[in-house]
Amino acid sequence: MTLQIHDENRVRTLTLDRPDALNAFNEALYDATAQALLDAAADPAVAVVLLTGAGRAFSAGTDLLEMHQLATNPDFPRGEHGFLGLLDALAAFPKPLICAVNGLGLGIGATVLGFADLAFMASTAKLKCPFTSLGVAPEAASSLLFPQLIGRQNAAWMLLSAEWVSAAEALQMGLVWRVCEPDDLLPEARRHAEVLAARPISSLIAVKRTMTEPLRTEIAAARERENACFAELMGGPANLEALTAFAEGRQPDFTNLPEGW
Repeated sequence: MTLQIHDENRVRTLTLDRPDALNAFNEALYDATAQALLDAAADPAVAVVLLTGAGRAFSAGTDLLEMHQLATNPDFPRGEHGFLGLLDALAAFPKPLICAVNGLGLGIGATVLGFADLAFMASTAKLKCPFTSLGVAPEAASSLLFPQLIGRQNAAWMLLSAEWVSAAEALQMGLVWRVCEPDDLLPEARRHAEVLAARPISSLIAVKRTMTEPLRTEIAAARERENACFAELMGGPANLEALTAFAEGRQPDFTNLPEGW
């Protein structure tokens, strides 16, 4: 099982459950999470979704070993929804989405916060957008949502540097709403989720729609730009060096790439 699903008081908790892989998203987890969001959107008994991770990580992002296989093997089997399907489900999710970042979050484990209506973070957790260290482009409309959420320069640092951001820094930026001690994270996130879940679902959906509808066209355009850049860079010299270095357990060396890379 890659995803735990628990319902209580009209709150559906989705727990990413690949702790040995730091909850990295393989095709199976992308599929399970996307389907869970689609199911929660359609379920009249669910008012709020709370997303968190099992173990010491929120999510280490895309599973890089599988990403290497996808980049080098055109016959590698893909899932029903995959990464793009998860983004579709996040962008269209009509009900409040609360994220509880319990540990490290990389890649989609950080950019998913652009789609969160409320985000809580453990004081010991940290976030990273590792795109430039992987030789690729931003994802999940983060090139649009992060500047809007945390300001251009904070977004530029997160998306360009591939450096870690602490919980205190994430709070100061406005990337998360509350920072909690680790043992208090889920209880606090659930308490707020249940406050929202006690409201009429129709009203929750209406409020979220009025807030997000103006962004839908922009999000779609940002994703198209990002996907085009990602497709251009995926499998290129920088990306292959990064993935090969990861598979070999060493640091990538980008200094000897062809000119312009």
